[in-house]
Amino acid sequence: MSRTLSVIVPAYNEARTILRLLALVLESPVVSDVVVVDDGSTDGTREALRSLEDNPMVTVVAHERNLGKGAAIRTGIEHVAGRFVIVQDADLEYDPGDYPAILKEFEDPAVSVVYGSRRLLKSNPMASPAFYLGGVTLTWITNLLYGTRITDEPTCYKAFRTELLKSLPLACEGFEFCPEVTALIAKRGIRIREVPIRYYPRTTSEGKKIRAKHWFEAVATLLRLRFKA
Repeated sequence: MSRTLSVIVPAYNEARTILRLLALVLESPVVSDVVVVDDGSTDGTREALRSLEDNPMVTVVAHERNLGKGAAIRTGIEHVAGRFVIVQDADLEYDPGDYPAILKEFEDPAVSVVYGSRRLLKSNPMASPAFYLGGVTLTWITNLLYGTRITDEPTCYKAFRTELLKSLPLACEGFEFCPEVTALIAKRGIRIREVPIRYYPRTTSEGKKIRAKHWFEAVATLLRLRFKA
């Protein structure tokens, strides 16, 4: 399998996991390049990334202050070089070993978007009840508003043909990247293909940054874009 996948890694205060995660990403036989966007970290993440300065596969871009996950992803999009692109969180909740299965779906020329679904792999441990319920309800609302039939809207693993992702009028700043990109794809009538992926949930004490307010922001984004001309 050829190296055609660009990986965007938005990172904010992930010094504990960033280098271990990137080692796994760089081991993947399908990865062509990695764009790490340090989003104003203050915990040593930026200093840790200096060890990768001489790696030709890695581009490190720094925001001087924290702008949000969506802003970091939009910065990353400007630097990708592969035919396909995927978003990878800087923690260890998602396994880069699932990249080949995701990329294989693009062998079908009719497929432009692939989501890795945590719900389709029944052996995955469940996140805390609040996080699990939040994800299930966001998925249900998305399917209701946009007529999609996906099982895991807020998954991190969203992969695209690069030209498609670059063509979307993204304006997101924070975690609303997920509902925004899903809404824009659905409004174009593009079907989202899903594949099962592994998932290792972490807790807020371990650094998880999603909070209840982000659920409300996601719903507001889905509603706003659904009724926007």
